[in-house]
Amino acid sequence: MFARRFSTACTRLRTPTIKTPDQLKSYPPTVKVYTRTGDRGTSALFTGERRRKDDAVFAALGTADELSSTLGLAIAHLEGTPASALVPRLETVQCLLQDVGSNVATPVGAKSQAKVKRTRFDADGFHSSNLELWIDELSPALPVHRAFILPSGGHAASTLHVARTICRRTERALVPLLADIDKETFTFVNRLSDFLFVAARWTAMKQGIAEKIYVHPQGRVTEYDK
Repeated sequence: MFARRFSTACTRLRTPTIKTPDQLKSYPPTVKVYTRTGDRGTSALFTGERRRKDDAVFAALGTADELSSTLGLAIAHLEGTPASALVPRLETVQCLLQDVGSNVATPVGAKSQAKVKRTRFDADGFHSSNLELWIDELSPALPVHRAFILPSGGHAASTLHVARTICRRTERALVPLLADIDKETFTFVNRLSDFLFVAARWTAMKQGIAEKIYVHPQGRVTEYDK
């Protein structure tokens, strides 16, 4: 049922197109990976402004990159499993994280307003609302839990839990930059961690792997079970 709803939803969503390796062969060669311009400890924003590599902007960009990399690992664990329907959604999130990075690397007060406009993120709140739609689709099928769930549920689910924690760290890294980024960027990252929590639980359920729960040293599960 979920797979059918997912397929239908994808036809109406503004989902980035993932190019295949064969399609990419027709693209012109890219520039060299190394530039040597950062050898003195600085790097450039999209606006051309150079800042130290320990600047808050690059801390946020690096954390978002770490999040995307972890999602790539989760995808590798999901492919070919009963939970593989999540893969296109996670690939979409990876693409959107690239857009998040572009927004972070282009302060809204920059002189080049053309670049600011070009990197505007989710002006109508579509992507955050879409995450809420995904959460609402996955949640009803999940077992009701009355205890704190420990990160668990197999390789794929546990990797999604790691991604969730990195997403929270990305959110924290964005706080010092709130005046320089679009508010929808922060909202999206905040909502993304909620989606990743639900996605991790849904993956464990689909793969038939039990989640582990917190148990008090005295044997009490949670206060709700008194």
